[in-house]
Amino acid sequence: MILAPEIETRPWAEQHALDDAAYRRQVAYLLERSAFYRAKLGGAGIESAGDAGGLDAIARLPFTEKAELRETATAENPIGAHLCVGRGDIARIYSTSGTTGTPSYIPLTASDVDNWIEGSARSYAASGIEPGQRIVSTYNAGPFAAGAALASFERIGLCHIPVGTGNTERLMRAIELLEPEAAVLTPSYAAHLVEWAAGRGIDLAESSVERILVAGEPGGGEPAFRRALEGGWGARVTEAMGIGDIGVSLWGECEAQDGMHLGARDYIHPELIDPGTGDARELEDGAEGELVLTHLRHRAAPLLRFRTRDHVVVRTGPCPCGRTSPRIRCIGRTDDMLIVRGVNVFPSAVREVVSTFAPDVSGHILVRPAAPGVKQEPPLPVRVELARDTTAGDSLAEAIREKLRNALVVQTHVELVPWGTLQHSEYKSKLVEHQII
Repeated sequence: MILAPEIETRPWAEQHALDDAAYRRQVAYLLERSAFYRAKLGGAGIESAGDAGGLDAIARLPFTEKAELRETATAENPIGAHLCVGRGDIARIYSTSGTTGTPSYIPLTASDVDNWIEGSARSYAASGIEPGQRIVSTYNAGPFAAGAALASFERIGLCHIPVGTGNTERLMRAIELLEPEAAVLTPSYAAHLVEWAAGRGIDLAESSVERILVAGEPGGGEPAFRRALEGGWGARVTEAMGIGDIGVSLWGECEAQDGMHLGARDYIHPELIDPGTGDARELEDGAEGELVLTHLRHRAAPLLRFRTRDHVVVRTGPCPCGRTSPRIRCIGRTDDMLIVRGVNVFPSAVREVVSTFAPDVSGHILVRPAAPGVKQEPPLPVRVELARDTTAGDSLAEAIREKLRNALVVQTHVELVPWGTLQHSEYKSKLVEHQII
């Protein structure tokens, strides 16, 4: 289902021209309203929107980092100096988890909320769900930005069954009695439910669920992990992705399962950069790098060239669904990336390789770097959890180690651990754990 065909099938060159005009207006708005960007752009020699130019010159402008925004927050203005509207114009405020101590706040005007919902609705509609069907969701309505995606299901025309996080019994009961055709979860929770059901003699593949929509963390696009989910649920798996500071469910995968389309086109501009140097990379087929996003029509606290820290691969070839935006597959977070003898290693890539050894392994892994920081010496310690009621010897560990070396060009020390040893999450799974030295 293409929710907005006149937009989602628009030629990309035409989209770029429209976005260029919106971008110039957005920069002018920032210079007028945002103390943060007046100072930031002024420091780069940009005093007017004319100085900034259009999208073709966007790489000349400085990046925005999450830490910069936090540093401007005060007791008088807890949102930060990038806030562009008055108190009475803010319709909603979300917050981050505050893992560093103090949460970051994300304000939205009424038009911002509507744009978030529209972008999310397009992204989720790409999965193949249809108006009139039922979908059960496992996201909480607040305080986190993911809650904004919930209204997108009604916009698509679905019957929405919100269950929320952390109540597996209630979720399975809803699936049994209300017979939804679709469920939306994190990849970790979808995998956890397969194990939970199997442990109780429940065959999820016999349920009413025909589509699993996963989001919130990388994993849904990993071939082996996806096959395991599809086998356990007897359902088609597609993924979606958003960035809390920019928007929820900005990208969504269609039934071709070849990367996520930009559902929030018109609202954001994507760039690709080298995560080490910050140099721009073309959004061309097969290109790989860090995703950088810019708001185009945001009012409350727009962001310019925001570094997402998501490492992605780009697809630009024609898609059978008819959507024309670039597509991406998220490999992992650059924050989680390790460098082993000059080789970039993403924990999600380790999980993908390990998952090919199912049914001997559960698919759960934990990378435990021996030293603090990004740079590591080989072998990289990796814990691999065995499947339920499975025992294995050194031959399996050696086979996994050899495949990791061939696929990722990295030497590892593989430790096999019994089923249930590693985290089986009802939300997101931790793939890296730095040892306390």
